[in-house]
Amino acid sequence: MKERMKQQDIEDLRQLIEFLKSHGVSEFDVDRGDLKIRLKFNPQESGPASLSDLARLLQTAPQTVAHPAAAAHTGATSGAAAAAAPAADDAGLHMVKSPIVGTFYASPSPGASPFVAPGDHVEKGQVIGIIEAMKLMNEIESDVAGEVVKCLVSNGQAIEFGQPLFSVRQA
Repeated sequence: MKERMKQQDIEDLRQLIEFLKSHGVSEFDVDRGDLKIRLKFNPQESGPASLSDLARLLQTAPQTVAHPAAAAHTGATSGAAAAAAPAADDAGLHMVKSPIVGTFYASPSPGASPFVAPGDHVEKGQVIGIIEAMKLMNEIESDVAGEVVKCLVSNGQAIEFGQPLFSVRQA
């Protein structure tokens, strides 16, 4: 027997749809246990949306979708300029990149010491951070051995797939 959606769930879904349309998302899938949602919009009405917008949306989705304005797009030009400057400084360094979209955490719990800091030596497979995605904590491991030169993201920051997290000087 199928369970009917509650009125609040229907309202949350409406707000999600409006948020996705306003940010030009053409397709959206979510799968949480027995809840599966797939939305597709007319491609003529849609444009690209950043993955960080979706990450922020998914982060707030379990509580409510009532605050879609909190995930407003911040502007690509300033982000592109900021990304170009560190790239020149980090020439020749290995970039440990995010394997998923989510929220980055530098330590295992609030108030705890970070997994790594600039100047620390890391081994291949060593945990260097956590990415929370859909309420799951995913340990991020270094894919090389070497010295951590710089942490490129801040604690609690929404990150995108493939975004550089750390620069490492390989040993």
